[in-house]
Amino acid sequence: MPTYFTDFDFSDTLLDAIHYMNFKEATEIQEKAIPHILEGKDLIGCAQTGTGKTAAFVLPTLQLLCDEDNSGVQVLILCPTRELAVQIDRQVQGLAYFTNHNCHSVYGGRDGVDWASEERALKGGADIIIATPGRLLAHIDRGYCKFSGVRHLILDEADRMLDIGFFDDIVKIIGQLPKKRQSLLFSATMADKIRKLANQILNNPLEVSVAVSKPAEGVTQEVYMAHEDQKNRMVKHLLKDKDLFQAILIFCSTKKKVEQLSRQLKQSNYNAEGISSDYAQKEREKTLAGFRSGRTRILVATDVMSRGIDIKGIDLVINYDVPTDAEDYVHRIGRTARAKSKGMAITFICQEDMYRFVRIEELIERKLDKKHPPEHIGNGPEWDASAKKSRYSSGGRGGRPQSGGGMGGSHRGNRR
Repeated sequence: MPTYFTDFDFSDTLLDAIHYMNFKEATEIQEKAIPHILEGKDLIGCAQTGTGKTAAFVLPTLQLLCDEDNSGVQVLILCPTRELAVQIDRQVQGLAYFTNHNCHSVYGGRDGVDWASEERALKGGADIIIATPGRLLAHIDRGYCKFSGVRHLILDEADRMLDIGFFDDIVKIIGQLPKKRQSLLFSATMADKIRKLANQILNNPLEVSVAVSKPAEGVTQEVYMAHEDQKNRMVKHLLKDKDLFQAILIFCSTKKKVEQLSRQLKQSNYNAEGISSDYAQKEREKTLAGFRSGRTRILVATDVMSRGIDIKGIDLVINYDVPTDAEDYVHRIGRTARAKSKGMAITFICQEDMYRFVRIEELIERKLDKKHPPEHIGNGPEWDASAKKSRYSSGGRGGRPQSGGGMGGSHRGNRR
């Protein structure tokens, strides 16, 4: 039996917002997490992107705020990237629309006017702060942040924050908060480093989880064996063959590849844009807005986009490179087939990346059929399930010389 939001102990004002946000049935992580959060308990939530985890912590926290009737900064949400901060901010604003509570996002790459507005919010002008650790610490160092009223701490995408290197920053920030608070930690994985962090900041937490290592059932997965110098032509071949797809997300392993591929697609008259940390923040926000609205059909991105960015209606995800971490494969292709819809994910495997895809198949517990490019592009490398990293690590990408159709060269030093 499905669980509906009316089954939870939410106020009428919150239920009105849920209705206007077009939320109907609770997802699995929402069904499991919301009751415990409403009871005020600390919680670890293990769920991948696209499972509704943002609403799983925003909704009950808003309800608790309505019950507490305090003022000043009461909720602090930490997340790894600017894009995720913007997304959470957008969802909080929607769900809090009929309440008296307001929120403010705090993240880098903004101008002096934005800094001043962040300062006012951190001095008590907002009930809910959504922040990236580095930017928030810069404000804390100025000495004006008022966190004595914080009753709720939420860490979203905790695993990615630790991957980026925010462990010490998180510990410093938490040192500024009252010890008496509710703490929630959400992560796509439960590695040892996550448990170490949880042990430091949570008090006797409950743990809820949903399947984190399996792609959504609605995702059709295809794999092509392609040398590095064939990938560009493969993208154009697939795009020509996939005219019905209206929103396409392409992941590259480096910022340089994002720049090159997006430029080459535009030169071939495709409606494409690129996004990575090399782009100015306002440009990134404009690019995301264009993709979200449908003005841009193809977005080429690094893994800065692979988690947390909730853009509905993505039909096709292309992994131009096999992700370094097997879990990231699930996060990447999780951008499509959301909310029980259908979608497609296509991955290119060059010789050097075979060992990575072996790990992915072990994780998803499924062997995928390995196709070769069409005849006019030529055969790719032969699949070798026994491939090891050391076997190809000394050679060039793809195991053969670069030529006119590829991106050219190796860009490992530019990973994002």
